[in-house]
Amino acid sequence: MLVMLIGSKIALSLAILFYASWSDYKTREVSNNVWILFAPPAFALTFAELFLYEFSMLPHYGLCFALTSAFALILFYAGGFGGADAKALMCLALALPFHPSELLKPLMGEASPIMKLFFPVTVFSNSVILAALTAIYLLIHNLFWRLKSGSSFFEGKQREESIGKKILVLLTGYKVHIKKLKEKWHIYPLEDVENAEEGEIKRKLLTMPKDEERGAIVKRLEKAIEAGKIPEKVWATPGLPMLIFMTAGLVLALVYGDIVWTLVRFFIGG
Repeated sequence: MLVMLIGSKIALSLAILFYASWSDYKTREVSNNVWILFAPPAFALTFAELFLYEFSMLPHYGLCFALTSAFALILFYAGGFGGADAKALMCLALALPFHPSELLKPLMGEASPIMKLFFPVTVFSNSVILAALTAIYLLIHNLFWRLKSGSSFFEGKQREESIGKKILVLLTGYKVHIKKLKEKWHIYPLEDVENAEEGEIKRKLLTMPKDEERGAIVKRLEKAIEAGKIPEKVWATPGLPMLIFMTAGLVLALVYGDIVWTLVRFFIGG
């Protein structure tokens, strides 16, 4: 019975997150109905498991959900998380607050302390590391582009932007042709233009593109390109939804374990 309860929670979590990731990638939206379908059975299954087999862990279940929810909401209001990402993490805290060690043993060996008590935190940290790997890929891609083309990364007023903003753009974006930017709706501009004195065009870098601004920015860029004010290739980002990384982070946590804990043990020689 215990194995069935845990297996049901894992299957439910994976099914919902895979669907949510697909929906987020295709439409950049995830219906609230997804989380309404996820939360009640997630809570019911976990509550039944703890009530029947580990009653003493019920208070800790509440604590895990409360802390995970607070963390998700802080990230959301700070702009580091989308609404769907925050809801996914909270629902995950309802479904899998602790590592399902009764059913799965991670390849890293014994589950880390964080995995045992706050499993959603491990899922989140794994997803952040996976997202960071894409940043490394984009940086290498941009360096090769620089060597191959001989062009500068930044032109005009972009050179006056802060070092931090330039690094962020290099880690999250790449140069794309304006036609591709127009056609591929999931690619977001990482630069914008505005008129300066005497008709001069001022180019500026963006770090957090928003859905509602995308169309207007692309039109301004296209107009500036047609006027010969800026090159045809501009900075843009593929903007992969965090839900994809969160889903991959869950799979990695279930199969392998806690990447951060592995790195910590490696560097301290544990």
